[in-house]
Amino acid sequence: MFSWVSKDARRKKEPELFQTVSEGLRQLYAQKLLPLEEHYRFHEFHSPALEDADFDNKPMVLLVGQYSTGKTTFIRHLIEQDFPGMRIGPEPTTDSFIAVMHGPTEGVVPGNALVVDPRRPFRKLNAFGNAFLNRFMCAQLPNPVLDSISIIDTPGILSGEKQRISRGYDFAAVLEWFAERVDRIILLFDAHKLDISDEFSEVIKADQIETQQLMRVYGALMWSLGKIINTPEVVRVYIGSFWSHPLLIPDNRKLFEAEEQDLFKDIQSLPRNAALRKLNDLIKRARLAKVHAYIISSLKKEMPNVFGKESKKKELVNNLGEIYQKIEREHQISPGDFPNLRKMQELLQTQDFSRFQALKPKLLDTVDDMLANDIARLMVMVRQEESLMPAQVVKGGAFDGTMNGPFGHGYGEGAGEGIDDVEWVVGKDKPTYDEIFYTLSPVNGKITGANAKKEMVKSKLPNTVLGKIWKLADVDRDGLLDDEEFALANHLIKVKLEGHELPADLPPHLVPPSKRRHE
Repeated sequence: MFSWVSKDARRKKEPELFQTVSEGLRQLYAQKLLPLEEHYRFHEFHSPALEDADFDNKPMVLLVGQYSTGKTTFIRHLIEQDFPGMRIGPEPTTDSFIAVMHGPTEGVVPGNALVVDPRRPFRKLNAFGNAFLNRFMCAQLPNPVLDSISIIDTPGILSGEKQRISRGYDFAAVLEWFAERVDRIILLFDAHKLDISDEFSEVIKADQIETQQLMRVYGALMWSLGKIINTPEVVRVYIGSFWSHPLLIPDNRKLFEAEEQDLFKDIQSLPRNAALRKLNDLIKRARLAKVHAYIISSLKKEMPNVFGKESKKKELVNNLGEIYQKIEREHQISPGDFPNLRKMQELLQTQDFSRFQALKPKLLDTVDDMLANDIARLMVMVRQEESLMPAQVVKGGAFDGTMNGPFGHGYGEGAGEGIDDVEWVVGKDKPTYDEIFYTLSPVNGKITGANAKKEMVKSKLPNTVLGKIWKLADVDRDGLLDDEEFALANHLIKVKLEGHELPADLPPHLVPPSKRRHE
């Protein structure tokens, strides 16, 4: 009798059934977006249907580059052990796509077995055929790094003609398939090759050139990437040495350490941001599916019922740009939501327009409801999951070796200098600072902020930096500096002038001896 009430109640309770963001995304996709995709044959044009493994899999990192740029070596550097199927050499050694993933035992799963495993997110790769599947495998091993992420090693990119002829499968399409699904793509460059662009023909490995040349390489790489990557964002380029050989130019050590630290922090953030990335991908997919529905239904509407179908089809394909503009105006859709015009025209050439479906507003309304209401609720859940869960970061392998202990970035340098010393590190320069201190008219063994400022501004550091140094040095928070605190302020000024960062809080080893609590 009151069926409309029960339906409304079910719809309102639905989000409460989601235990996790991944579960919510999976249900929303199956119930609200997938029907629209199937009705308008979205999967034949854009991307295969998503499966459970696509929502549940760990973050993936895709490595891409020419042969012998160090892709496999980089994986070896991260996990600090060999993996099954690994080969390293100056020639094109990796001729397969290798998914390096966590497993209870070490071993290899061949491609044909991999694409029928529902627990793995690779089932749709079956469409690329045996030529590809014979060049695809999963290397699984019990490694702590792989507890949090999976890494995809790829064959080295060859020059144009070799790329097309020798593969036996559509290499670019496979690479695009992975690129659409991974959380981070890392492009590795080593211009010590013959078949590369002129900009890099004189460049050699980063750890074999001097700092000035390295900066030239960096600039050339940024310029070249700017021409081929069509995004307004600046691509982050990391310069480093990710193998176990000695550094030929020791002056580059600090630069490599800082760059490696930045790269590792980016990779470590992937598990924490995985749910948000999947949410964002589903939103983008929903927007594309809506536009696709408008395109297909518009083409269906223009087709004649009986005669002249082929000629009308050619006309519609040729005028697809005008159809895009019409849809954009009628439905207030951003131009950036439309699929690539030329690619869409190519795909439409082989389609039977008579099988296309007319516009079905109910399907579109369901997707709109998902975007307007359900996604907003899931966004709240993302934040809740992040706050309830401990900090999710990649651990083990190189991440532990370079983050902790005396070889962590900045250990024993800058504000970390003297961290292991028994004596207060500031003490060795304190006599020099004391001479200045007693010229600043101390009263009861302390100088005022105004008098300290006269001396501190001589460093020419900006007021924002000096203000932070003052906050760190005024340990007892009385607005005055005694001789130890003044010496500490000068030590921190020296740290900053030498190019190091200031700590957010004063490290225990820098606290003046008279201010330490002795238990």
